[in-house]
Amino acid sequence: MNWRVLSIGAVVTLPLVALLASGFGRDPKLRSNALEGRQAPAFSLKTLSGEPFSLASVKGKPVVLNFWSTWCQPCKIEHPVLMGAAESYGPAGVQFVAVLYQDEPAKAQAFLNRSGAHWPTLADPGGRTAIAYGVAGVPETFFIDKDGRIVRKVSGPVSQAIMVTTLEQML
Repeated sequence: MNWRVLSIGAVVTLPLVALLASGFGRDPKLRSNALEGRQAPAFSLKTLSGEPFSLASVKGKPVVLNFWSTWCQPCKIEHPVLMGAAESYGPAGVQFVAVLYQDEPAKAQAFLNRSGAHWPTLADPGGRTAIAYGVAGVPETFFIDKDGRIVRKVSGPVSQAIMVTTLEQML
């Protein structure tokens, strides 16, 4: 046995394993919120029905921007919270927008036909918008004020309490 090869392998492997293991047990909701307080990245996408939509088109309105997928169980759990908030706060001028994350538009449309939606759902081919927002997984929700600044990011399903508290502060 060549002890030198084993030693070199251990020197390379052990730090890598330690680095990966350091992430286990961390709450995914504690992901970086580095965009909070900054201008929301601009985007221009198409809805699932092919209509153009841009963040600039809703400037001056508070925005709830939600990244989601049909394969995401927490996304399905938070859907009723989003529906209720859109019904309550949409008339007050809050714009709700969903961006489909690594999913098929046909599956998303079928889900929305069954579950309802009071907002445009956008396709994000290539995931460029998700990358611009630093989305690491879904659901992730961004609260954008009327001046276009991100005031809060929620990783994981957004609760009714967080939704109401954040929207009340934004209005």
